[in-house]
Amino acid sequence: MAQKCDLCGKGPQFGNNISHAHNTTRRRWNVNLQPVKAQVNGGSKRMRVCTSCIKTGKVVKG
Repeated sequence: MAQKCDLCGKGPQFGNNISHAHNTTRRRWNVNLQPVKAQVNGGSKRMRVCTSCIKTGKVVKG
């Protein structure tokens, strides 16, 4: 399953691990996704939503 928020579409970001010797390897920062039962069009639907959407109130739980 993709690491993407069902509501805002936020996905992983990419960058480098940098060691003490300044060796660089690629890494990724995944989104903090939580499975939530949300109210959509009068019914409840299970979604994977990022915590920033939950915190700002974009999701109505139910």
